[in-house]
Amino acid sequence: MKTYSIQMEVSGPTAMWTRPDTGDSPVSYPVPTYSAAKGLFEAIVRIETVEIVPVKVEICKPIVFHNYATNYGGPLRKTAIMPHSSYQLLATTLINVCYRIYAEIKPARFSGTLSEKARSQASKGLNALHACQDMFNRRLEKGQWHDTPFLGWREFVPDYIGPFREGTRVQEDISLDLPSFLFSVFEPSGNKQPVYKPDAKVRNGGLVYAE
Repeated sequence: MKTYSIQMEVSGPTAMWTRPDTGDSPVSYPVPTYSAAKGLFEAIVRIETVEIVPVKVEICKPIVFHNYATNYGGPLRKTAIMPHSSYQLLATTLINVCYRIYAEIKPARFSGTLSEKARSQASKGLNALHACQDMFNRRLEKGQWHDTPFLGWREFVPDYIGPFREGTRVQEDISLDLPSFLFSVFEPSGNKQPVYKPDAKVRNGGLVYAE
């Protein structure tokens, strides 16, 4: 079966790929999780009958952590403070990030109820994998999004997201072991089912997402 591959480069002043094991003062992973990478691709294009599967990420700038503070006023505050004030959230984020991310387009693993448009396209024999690849590349080149891309937290938007740039270089001197790496939060069906990888490794600046 033919492989339909896509890729992009993304950079920004701040990113937060939250490690769930760091509690209420969260710390970022050095690289986006599988779910976060998938979300970046799906911010550009979504087609019901296909699934975008991230396969690899490359670190293209040195890893720099930074102390970040923000006021949280959402529903997860404790009852005692909710009526009165915001909660100050302290986090350890990344700054000046840049990544190259690779993915493959595959048939959707969850076959729920399709929209009328999707059923019509399927009945006409449309190659949804090719259509998704073509649409992604076209939108990436033009800077068009299905939804605003963000780097982990919605307030951290990229300063660049697009095709690979000539001057970008992979940080091949970076090798790390990630003993508890969050792979994904949701199943293809949308049900919450966190999955962790106990032996994720960054080697020569790259991490391979393995299912």
